[in-house]
Amino acid sequence: MNIHFIAIGGAAMHNLALALHKKGETITGSDDEIFDPARTRLAEQGLLPDSEGWHPERITKELDAVVLGMHARENNPELLRAKELGLRIYSYPEFLLEQTLTKTRVVIGGSHGKTTVTSMILHVLKQLRKPFDYMVGAQIEGFDTMVGLSEEARIAVFEGDEYLTSALDPRPKFHVYRPHIAVVTGIAWDHINVFPTFENYVEQFRIFSQKIERDGKFIYFENDPNLIELAGSLRSDLTPMPYGTHPYQVLEGKTWLQTKNGDVPLQVFGEHNLQNIQAAHLVCRQLGVTDKDFYGAISSFKGAAKRLQMLAETDDCAIFQDFAHSPSKLKATVTAVRQQFPGRKLTACMELHTFSSLTADFLPEYKDSMKDAHQAFVYYNPKTIEHKQLAPITPDQVALAFGGRQVTVFTDSAELVKTLKTLDYHGRNLLLMSSGNFDGLNLKALALDILS
Repeated sequence: MNIHFIAIGGAAMHNLALALHKKGETITGSDDEIFDPARTRLAEQGLLPDSEGWHPERITKELDAVVLGMHARENNPELLRAKELGLRIYSYPEFLLEQTLTKTRVVIGGSHGKTTVTSMILHVLKQLRKPFDYMVGAQIEGFDTMVGLSEEARIAVFEGDEYLTSALDPRPKFHVYRPHIAVVTGIAWDHINVFPTFENYVEQFRIFSQKIERDGKFIYFENDPNLIELAGSLRSDLTPMPYGTHPYQVLEGKTWLQTKNGDVPLQVFGEHNLQNIQAAHLVCRQLGVTDKDFYGAISSFKGAAKRLQMLAETDDCAIFQDFAHSPSKLKATVTAVRQQFPGRKLTACMELHTFSSLTADFLPEYKDSMKDAHQAFVYYNPKTIEHKQLAPITPDQVALAFGGRQVTVFTDSAELVKTLKTLDYHGRNLLLMSSGNFDGLNLKALALDILS
């Protein structure tokens, strides 16, 4: 097939382009700006556009499909030309569905943990050498791309993002995939620029459950009241399958799964990951994986990029990076590090970076989300608020929302770094949490510098 990508530089889009190129398809693309790592990765495969910008003259009848990226607008000149020629135009999730219509589709949704659960399933299947297609929202060790498509695989495992599909399609992405096996890890309000009320947000997961294919499975976290209610109102042909926290113990800073055939050591930790493992275990059972094979494979899972990723460590200090940015994610991540290292102090540092987190009306949702840390820092850049065209917020507002005196707020990343470097890290862990990068900080270099 000849496939053209409008906005090929996006994180998801360039990975799909690379996956299709690897599959043997002919790929072209365009974008008005392309940054690393997409730029380098596309260039290495000969897929980097020779110039930035939109080129409607490149949209011809020879194209079999056009894939439309999220940041392409309705008036995009290439999109208009594709419509004029009557070409087949797909959003990113629509194209993934088209490629996997004859396969068993597993879709993992939820406000938190979906990337990790997806990554766990992929790791197990790969260890067992079972062919599969996939899409996941982070880089995973052992995988060249975040998307994989093939002819031979009979299984497709997708991370189900609830954000919007494209400029032409306002549906959440996970409404498109029509899973045979659906997972929802939990519901905690997010994306308030799209889902203005909690009730509206919850409704998206109800719609997702209605999109499950006939005689499908609905796997859900048993301690979420909204999911309990949702599971009780499923279609009669669907099978609800609740999961909780896998039995475990922590010995000398290492977490062990407790199973009927003995304890299994893990590379990851935290109760949220023990819940993620249970979800992945249930999915793998539905795909024919035995318990013995599952535990043998999950033992070597090291986590997805930026999900409690170790940046540097000494005998009595560990510095972690985590993608956590919403209140529920912050709380789960902070609690996990405290429980894993009960004898160490914890400095937790997070960046307000998303639309929701920088909105004054949403800030109170963060109350006590970092209360388990011995020391809590919050950073935000006022220029980011201007760029997102939001009303200004003050450091006092932020501190009050998080819990008052226990939180120190920074608006200058250099001042934050200066403060972090003054701390005594003997017997102390540092947790750096953001969906951004603290305005360009190299967190790995910072961690190494701190511990040097």
